[in-house]
Amino acid sequence: MSGSQNISSVKSVSDISNAEDLAQFGYGQELRRELGPFASFASGFSFVSILSTIFELFATGYGFGGPLFFWTWPIVFIGQFSTALCFAELAASYPVAGAVYQWSRRLSNDSIGWFAGWFMLIGYIMSVAAIAIAMQSVLPSVWSGFQIIGGDTAVGSPTGAANAVILGTATIFICSLISSLGVRATATATAIGVYCEIIGLVILLVVLFTHTSRGPSVVMGGGVPAPTFWSFLSSTLMAAYVMYGFDSAAELSEETNNPRRTTPKAIIQCLLVSFFGGALMVMAALMAAPSLTDGNLAKDGVSYVLSSVTSGFSGHILFAMVAISILSATLAIQNAAARVMFSMARDNRLPLSSFLTRVSARTATPWIATLAVTVMAISLLWVSYGDPAIFSALCSVTTVTIYFAYLLVTLPMLILRIKGINPVSGGMEYFYLGRRKGLFVNIVSVVIGVILLVNVAWPRLSVFDPGNTHWYLHYFPIIFMFFGSISGFIVYRYKQKQNG
Repeated sequence: MSGSQNISSVKSVSDISNAEDLAQFGYGQELRRELGPFASFASGFSFVSILSTIFELFATGYGFGGPLFFWTWPIVFIGQFSTALCFAELAASYPVAGAVYQWSRRLSNDSIGWFAGWFMLIGYIMSVAAIAIAMQSVLPSVWSGFQIIGGDTAVGSPTGAANAVILGTATIFICSLISSLGVRATATATAIGVYCEIIGLVILLVVLFTHTSRGPSVVMGGGVPAPTFWSFLSSTLMAAYVMYGFDSAAELSEETNNPRRTTPKAIIQCLLVSFFGGALMVMAALMAAPSLTDGNLAKDGVSYVLSSVTSGFSGHILFAMVAISILSATLAIQNAAARVMFSMARDNRLPLSSFLTRVSARTATPWIATLAVTVMAISLLWVSYGDPAIFSALCSVTTVTIYFAYLLVTLPMLILRIKGINPVSGGMEYFYLGRRKGLFVNIVSVVIGVILLVNVAWPRLSVFDPGNTHWYLHYFPIIFMFFGSISGFIVYRYKQKQNG
């Protein structure tokens, strides 16, 4: 009896401490704190999900850059790791749900913070749709019955794109059911996904590195003609599309125990593991590909390599693990989106705010916000049903909106540093880069962040509409950002007037 009483007492003290910490920011403890260090790491690692996203996007990078596209991975990493370090400082200082939104408004003002949250929310919802359709890249390889609509399984084909919407809808729906069980069930499912992803990654690397057709020098060109400068820039889109979402660990700060200490480590660890694992995966695929010039790497990517070097049961197991990691990634992104929506609604910054802030009495999760994210993500898929351009359109717009939201945090942070103001004075004992190092890292983050944003949004017919089917797809990211800004301004002004 005494042992259980001690455990109960410790939990009670911990809950009070966390609640008092949150109260400093003007919020009550409504969500349940049930996440530890691994669950926090898993939320960020699942979002990045190198196993599923590289499976989905390898062909894009190779198609533009050939073997040399490998070097876009460390280039993008430098910028994103700088951003992650800045975010780790902020996570230690502001352990609040709706991280990017909360950080931006506290570093600048409510207007800039609102738009950071608005674009983050849009980006997250579109990320849910974008990652869910990645099921099309693996499930038909596990079992032909998953190709419900007969025809070509490639997501870039009309039949593949249509089937991707069906599989994506089912994936999002399953994730919603898991989320409805509570944050502990979600954390368990995400943890299973992370274990499967890590195990699957190790198995994949072993398989590929033991079936190599060439040496590691392939990353220097492999005898394939070097891409032009502009093609190489286009090839960076693969790494840019993959290496974000590490901040999602901070979205669950109000459900994490000791978040000031736990969340910064989770942000950094998930990006470091993703970088090294992803680099090995890209190199292994290049070394094991039967051919670098037959066009299959640019068409089917890692799926082509894996199908070539494995057969039967082992290949199906690997594809199944990728499918589990995609499910885990969809779940992690869906939960991050719901927390941003909940955080903004709690500040009465969104239409129907009082409705969106409802928390389940049974599971202590923002169930209305989760349901809203589910409906909107599924709607996005069905609006573009059967359109082969759906994949590139979703990936490009998702990345542009989230990178823009990141800059609405790192740029105000840099301005404060230049003025000699410490932007993270509240959490220095938990994670702090120091004045000079922090300034340097912040500058790198902003400079590379701007370059990546421009590069991802730059109109390219070969990226956004290879078939030249719709003129507006050529400029889709820019058009979307324009209308996203206009709609955001309307909603912002409406809420301003409503709030007086």
